[in-house]
Amino acid sequence: MHSIQCDKAFSLKHHLVNHLRTHTGEKPYMCNQCDKAFSNNYYLIVHQRIHTGEKPYKCNQCDKAFSQDKNLISHLRTHTGEKTYECSQCDKAFSQNNHLIDHQRIHTGEKPY
Repeated sequence: MHSIQCDKAFSLKHHLVNHLRTHTGEKPYMCNQCDKAFSNNYYLIVHQRIHTGEKPYKCNQCDKAFSQDKNLISHLRTHTGEKTYECSQCDKAFSQNNHLIDHQRIHTGEKPY
């Protein structure tokens, strides 16, 4: 199955359906506590944690907890020292991609702020 708009391929129909919403702008999943709407039910669930304060992803090495699994994964690197994001211009490496992006501005001279 693939998107006729961009020819992106998907093995599961619901992945294709969710992707097609990026082209149509359809957002059928509404938050019942504010006016936000989402194209994907998962994004709604994650958003609702803002209202509930739920943080189901707990670090097993300290007392921090997170609303999204990706934030826990990123946090765990502070304990392991793992730095998977490497600068192609120099020898520096970072534990988070956004830190690499900020660093790369040294090489490009970009000053977005």
